[in-house]
Amino acid sequence: MTDDAWRIEPLFVSPATGSHRGGPLTPELARRYGADLSIALRRDRPTIVSNFVTTIDGVVAFDTEGRTGGREVSGGSSPDRFLMGLVRATSDAVMNGAGTVRAGAHGWTPASVHPASADAYAEWRRSLGLAPQPTAVIVTGSGSIDPEHPGLHDPAVPVVIVTSDAGAARLERLALPAHVEVVAAGGGPGDRVDLRSLVDVLRDRNLGLVACEGGPTLFAGLVEERLIDELFLTIAPQIAGRSDDATRLSLVEGVGFAIADAPWLRLVSAMRADSHLFLRYRMDGSPNGKEGKS
Repeated sequence: MTDDAWRIEPLFVSPATGSHRGGPLTPELARRYGADLSIALRRDRPTIVSNFVTTIDGVVAFDTEGRTGGREVSGGSSPDRFLMGLVRATSDAVMNGAGTVRAGAHGWTPASVHPASADAYAEWRRSLGLAPQPTAVIVTGSGSIDPEHPGLHDPAVPVVIVTSDAGAARLERLALPAHVEVVAAGGGPGDRVDLRSLVDVLRDRNLGLVACEGGPTLFAGLVEERLIDELFLTIAPQIAGRSDDATRLSLVEGVGFAIADAPWLRLVSAMRADSHLFLRYRMDGSPNGKEGKS
């Protein structure tokens, strides 16, 4: 399938209800994405949606040293990259943990993941009344961020680094660009970011819809605190496997739920492009498949 031929085909899509952002897409985006895109907005705190690609057996990276990530898992799928950009284009901010940043993420604009859709993404953001680019939010307890990272040096993209008190002290000694803001949101011993305080940071900056792209440790903490509202999950048609010699990151790392506490999700859409499957869940499901408590 050539890059011009593909289209994401809807298999099942639930209608949007309540207060939401989005709706019918602009013509160029609608040509690629076979449904409207609406994301429900919370009133009590910023809405946080997450976007991941995994293998069939749940691997999100082929190693734990930061050399691989979503591109290797998806096989560089254009539909997956397009959808990642579309979710970014609908959001006020794109949030990543420091490990994901160090793994090679060089930019957090919609166009950086699918350049062919740059103009269409920009038109969509204008139609939604959003800023030209989403704010980049980096979560790092230690403050171990390379000050020369390319993603920190585009003045058109505001950057907020949320860190611990110790991490803030480290970052204050670096020559960071003027458009990069460092915020301490510590909450506990050591170099840790309190995730509830992180939400306050988002709220204080009017970042009402945030796309969290990883990594699996940050995602796990947000799920544990019941701070994820939706999950966009691409299933790539490959199997990675695991062994003693090939430990690999899964979707959720560092948190293990008891049976009684394990979150259930509710499927709100299923789409496909060739053999890639694009699932979307609300984090308010129940064992019987019906809506539960978020």
